[in-house]
Amino acid sequence: MSWIVLVVSGVFESVWAIALGKSEGFQRLVPSIVFLVGLAISMAGLAYAMRELPTGTSYAVWVGIGAVLTVAYGMIFGGEPITIMRIVLLLGIVICVIGLKLVH
Repeated sequence: MSWIVLVVSGVFESVWAIALGKSEGFQRLVPSIVFLVGLAISMAGLAYAMRELPTGTSYAVWVGIGAVLTVAYGMIFGGEPITIMRIVLLLGIVICVIGLKLVH
């Protein structure tokens, strides 16, 4: 159960990061609210997962999932460049996250 919660909280890390960018320095209300809610859910999930999983593993998986999804969102919807090298590097992060699960 902790792994599922950790993955979901990693997804919400991406949600709050994207919302933070769209809030324009907390000048826009809806993205600011999404940021706060996403942050709370993400942190609560990380804290829950860390009750059973090691801190380093939990944090690395949480950040990895959030980073990959945030960059993918930026490439798909935000005009960030989509290159083979960026995709390969993101897949490297995904493989490392899976590897941390497998060796746990």
